[in-house]
Amino acid sequence: MEKCKTGHRNSQYRLYTLYVDAMYNVGIRMLGNKEDAEDIVQDSFVDAFKNLSAFKYESTFGAWLKRIVINKSINHLKAKRIPVVPMDTHEFQLKEEVNEKVEAVAIKNVKAGIDKLPHGYKQIINLYLIEGYDHNEIGEILDISPSTSKSQYHRAKKKLVGIIKTL
Repeated sequence: MEKCKTGHRNSQYRLYTLYVDAMYNVGIRMLGNKEDAEDIVQDSFVDAFKNLSAFKYESTFGAWLKRIVINKSINHLKAKRIPVVPMDTHEFQLKEEVNEKVEAVAIKNVKAGIDKLPHGYKQIINLYLIEGYDHNEIGEILDISPSTSKSQYHRAKKKLVGIIKTL
């Protein structure tokens, strides 16, 4: 890391190869578009290497870089005027099935279900379930309150369950 901070290109390339695939996966989950994800990841690495002096080892480099990728992805979506978290545009009437038998769900069905979610719900599910952010962090990332993040997550999860049942 210290060599990267001094501009050592081989060290930067090694760091890049360690993290590029993981960051691409983050980008593709956030943006849903291969070309946009590739652009965002490249821009994120450029910014990260330009600003390595700001990296203070308070987290891992991967966590710091992932935050850059997520923030750039959200800014990209905002620039395209795609709503990040639609609040009132989707109303679903879901019935609670408390005593329903729990079934194993294939990963491919979960992925397919996530792909069918409205974009804002997809972001919340990805940030919470896949990226592992808590609701306070999601609130900061998306510029919403933690309670809004929680309610959107629960709505998204219910919608996801409904979608998966139809697959």
